[in-house]
Parts: sequence; structure tokens; C-alpha cells
Amino acid sequence: MRRNKKAWVVAVNMGYGHQRSAYPLRDLAYKGEIINANDYKGIPEKDEKIWESSRGFYEFVSRFKRIPLIGSFVFNTYNKFQAIPSFYPRRDLSKPTFGLKTMYSLMDKGWGEHLISKLAKKPMPLISTFFTTAFMAEHFNYPGDIYTIVCDADISRAWAALKPHESKIRYLAPNNWTVNRLQLYGVKKKNIFLTGFPLPTENVGLNRRMSVLKKDISHRLLNLDPKKEYINNYKVLIKGSLGNLPKKSNHKLTIMFAVGGAGAQTEIAIKAVKSLSSQIKNNEMRFVLVAGIRSEVKECFEEILKELGLEEKVEIIFDKNIQKYFQKFNERLRTIDALWTKPSELSFYTGLGIPIIMAPTIGSQEDFNKKWLLSLGSGTWQENPDYTNQWLFDYLKSGRLAEAAMQGFVEAEKLGTYNIEKVCFG
Repeated sequence: MRRNKKAWVVAVNMGYGHQRSAYPLRDLAYKGEIINANDYKGIPEKDEKIWESSRGFYEFVSRFKRIPLIGSFVFNTYNKFQAIPSFYPRRDLSKPTFGLKTMYSLMDKGWGEHLISKLAKKPMPLISTFFTTAFMAEHFNYPGDIYTIVCDADISRAWAALKPHESKIRYLAPNNWTVNRLQLYGVKKKNIFLTGFPLPTENVGLNRRMSVLKKDISHRLLNLDPKKEYINNYKVLIKGSLGNLPKKSNHKLTIMFAVGGAGAQTEIAIKAVKSLSSQIKNNEMRFVLVAGIRSEVKECFEEILKELGLEEKVEIIFDKNIQKYFQKFNERLRTIDALWTKPSELSFYTGLGIPIIMAPTIGSQEDFNKKWLLSLGSGTWQENPDYTNQWLFDYLKSGRLAEAAMQGFVEAEKLGTYNIEKVCFG
């Protein structure tokens, strides 16, 4: 990172996605601080209320979905408003939605002006991980360059400005899908940069040679392919990409289950742990539960693990401070072998050579993240979590997860953080 080059890095603390996207850019952030547009020092009360109503409603609907019958109906109704239209046939999709018009009407009344006026006092590149703050910057005539990091494999019309053909916002796209989608929404081609998603440099390596990543996946492949079904069939690819594999992995087989920011999928994680309790107790494998910053999820996990006698065997990743949580999470990623989670922004972490076991999606954007993972061959759909002790080991014996790990490493962009820096600072 060029430490003499600084930017305003702006996120929102609504779920983990937008903050996780900002975390790898902390060395670029002015004074090392990532600003949350909905929760910064001095935010006007009226602005805070608008942000809070939006976040509260999303988290409520995400949890409400789990209620039989009516939950799915309510969520599906909400999901229609954020649905991503089919890509084909290609057509002009630049017409703004009702939701986007409503957002701009709030800005017309001053929503976000306080934040942008504060940042404008020291003009520098503004890198936002949420489209709304980028719109605010343009709406209130921020004097510096404005960049938006796209956090999903495909996106709704909400990501493009009200008048996209006139907008100067520059987009940092994670894949070709979003590049093409933004053009359908009317964004000028010159304002779209294919960078890849910003992955943590501590997991990639401090330069473009990816020394850390290559070392970690070399050890991971040995655990994911105990019968060497994949390793023996693809020796040339593996050696060309990673060099010689070590003789023995530096860690025991480890599966990580990450619960989403709204606390959904907790029940799936519990079922998986119960199914694998015998293997965990016998030290045949390790299991890591990710509670994030949600103390209620952590407490739920602790209670279940105590009932199962696994409180000393299963690790829980948790911290009240989200920056410290990301630090713990990224550090632990280096010695896990598969990531089980809903296909959120964590889908892009398959670029670290990690196979993604996909829990059920929440929302249209996650349906497209799932589709993207499947197209790479680095994601696999979860089977019944009650029988994890059966299908997981079938996957391992066949080399299926080892193949998914290599597909993620080969096909997904890994240098997004470095590419973003290059685009923003030239």
C-alpha cells in the first residue's frame, strides 16, 4: 500500500458486507479510519433516523423469513423491490426505480449533506462501499473523485445513479457480470473498472506474488483430498500454480461456519455441529463457528456447545468491535479448509482458494452470488445439515472440495485490493 496516498474510505454498518469490503483498504484510509456514513461522530439526528429505519427493517425481514408460511411471504414481497432483472434480452435498464427516486428525494431534503460537507473540507479520493454514500457525494458536489466498490456478483438498478449517463461516479467491479450489468443500467463504460473484490492483504500476501495465499492453499488441498483423487489427476495444474505441495498439512481438517450479519442460519450451524459431534470429540476434525459481533449468536452457540460437551472443542469467532472481529476472522481463515455460509460478500473469498459450502440464500443478490460461485465451480450447495457427518466426508473422499478450492483460486480475482489502489491513485 502507498502509505503517502490517502482516501476517505466510507462504509455503512448494515450487515457485514459493506464494512468487510472496506476493511482491506484501512491502510489507504485517512488516519487509518473507516467512516460509517450511518454512524459517525456528529451525525445529525434526522440523518441517523433515516439510516436506522432502513437497517432495522432489513434485519427484521431477514429474521422474520424463518417463520413458517407467513415469513417467506413477507420476505418475498420485500425481495421484489430489490430484485435483479434478468440480463437477457439485453435492453436499456437505465430507468430509475421507485426506491431510487425516494432515496434522491431524501437527499433533496438534506439527507447526507452534513457528512459530505465534512469530507469536502479535505478533498481526496472518496471510496465508498455503499452506493447511497456515493450518490450523496455527487449530489452535494463533493470536489474529489468518487469511487464505489461493488460488493456482489450481480446488482440491482439501485447501484446506478438517478441519471447514470450524466454521473461521474466510478465503479470498482468485482467481476465481468457487474461490468456488463452497470452498462445496462446506463453507466458510462469509461467509469467502470474491473478490479476484483478487495480481499484482505494479510491473506493474499503483501505483494502481487501471493506468497501467503499459495502457501495456505497448498496445505488446504492435502486436507480436502485425503485420497488424492484430485491431486493426482491435476498434478500439472497444481505444480504450475502452487509449486510442490508439502508432505503434510500444517493443520487438522477444519470447517468454518459463518453466520450472516442479521443472525440468520444459526439453526443450520447448530445442526451441523450436532451431526459432526463424534468426529469433533475424537479430534478427527475441527469446527469453527463465526458469531461476528452479535453477542446473542455467541451465547446461543455457547449454550448448545455446553449441552453437547463441545465447549472446549469448538472455537467461536466473536468480538464486539467489528474491526477486531475482521482481524480474528481473517487470521483464522488461513487454517480452515472450507467455508460454510450463505453466498454473501464472502462468496468472493473463494479467490483465496477456499471452497464455499452454500447455505440458503437471503435476497436476490445472494441468488446471483450463488449462480456466480457455481459458474466458477468453487461453490457447492449444502446437503441436509442433519447428515453433515455423511455427505461432508463423501465430498472429501471424492476430491470435490479440493477441486472447488483450486477453481476459486484459478478463476476468481485475488488482487482486488491492489487493483483498487492502482485505479484510485494511478
